[in-house]
Amino acid sequence: MKITILGPAYPFRGGIAALNERLAKELIKEGHQVDIVSFKLQYPSFLFPGKSQFTDQPQKFTFRITREINSINPINWILTGRKIKKAEPDLLIVRFWIPFMAMSLGSICRIVKSSTKTTVISIADNIIPHEKRIGDDFLCNYFIKSVDGFLTMSESVLSDLTKFSNKKPALLSPHPIYDHYGEIEPREIALEKLSLSADFRYILFFGFIRDYKGLDLLLKAFAHPFFRENKIKLIVAGEFYSDEAVYTNMISDLNIGDIIELRTDYIANSDVPNYFNCVDIVTQPYKSATQSGVTQIAYHFNKPMLVTDVGGLAEIVPNLKAGYVVKPHPSEIAEALIDFFSKNRLDEFVKNVIIEKKRFSWDKMTSSIYHLAKRIGEDVKISHK
Repeated sequence: MKITILGPAYPFRGGIAALNERLAKELIKEGHQVDIVSFKLQYPSFLFPGKSQFTDQPQKFTFRITREINSINPINWILTGRKIKKAEPDLLIVRFWIPFMAMSLGSICRIVKSSTKTTVISIADNIIPHEKRIGDDFLCNYFIKSVDGFLTMSESVLSDLTKFSNKKPALLSPHPIYDHYGEIEPREIALEKLSLSADFRYILFFGFIRDYKGLDLLLKAFAHPFFRENKIKLIVAGEFYSDEAVYTNMISDLNIGDIIELRTDYIANSDVPNYFNCVDIVTQPYKSATQSGVTQIAYHFNKPMLVTDVGGLAEIVPNLKAGYVVKPHPSEIAEALIDFFSKNRLDEFVKNVIIEKKRFSWDKMTSSIYHLAKRIGEDVKISHK
């Protein structure tokens, strides 16, 4: 097939761009002609909470990435839609993750979908956003009506679709493993690269720091004396997208600064392996969630995880096999981490992680895409009879 992916890609950074790029590689490997139509303006600078939307690391791809979309310019949406429609892809795969993008992406999809040549499928990271705002329902409705079907990566998003009176075909396909972040290396090598002492064991919180991700819960859990007494440190690796002072003041008030490693600049792709290779367990103490790319990086590096029982996280990490599923509360987070270290569960959990990660191959996602496209085509034929 001739396939176009609509969404962020290089030089934009972050997990959504990474998945689009990795999906394109898999589709090409399976024999398709693939390109990505990305943004020339994704977020206006005053709406973007981080330091930069772009990576400064050069990358090369075997497929074409064109920067076309301006998220706030309706004329651009029309021109971009017409351009993709004229190219006549068999399949348009559009990423949807936040209501802000509904008007631009939805308008483009409407124009492309007016051609009988192209099937439009959305990979929906979220339908109902983590941080809700007035107008979200209207925007989500607008986008939902612009596509032919949906692929979701968690049961919670699949369920959220039903709240919008949506009768379009939808399938669940779990987030595949991020297997492009480098190789597994010995802990000692990774620690040396990060200038961290080998005298401590380490826990990782990784990714953009937003309030819903529950870093505050993890910091409160870390106030338990067990961690200091057993020479265990927490690495916080990721850029602040929320008020940094809230967290630094909490670290000070809890008197845990000596067992917290703050690495809160943006983590370049080349540094990602070091952070995962040097830790024993990866934590995601989220207060709300759908799915997360962090779990799939952890699986790639054979790392056990602690996740909270929100959204789709519990679907990905079997409790007491690949890690822990706990309530989003400091006492439960602390109790699970203490169990992990005091009972020396690392080797046992790593063996289970290696088994579990077989569920998250890229060809399973592409198979779901093909199945959904076929199902949409059959529905169209029936409706035309």
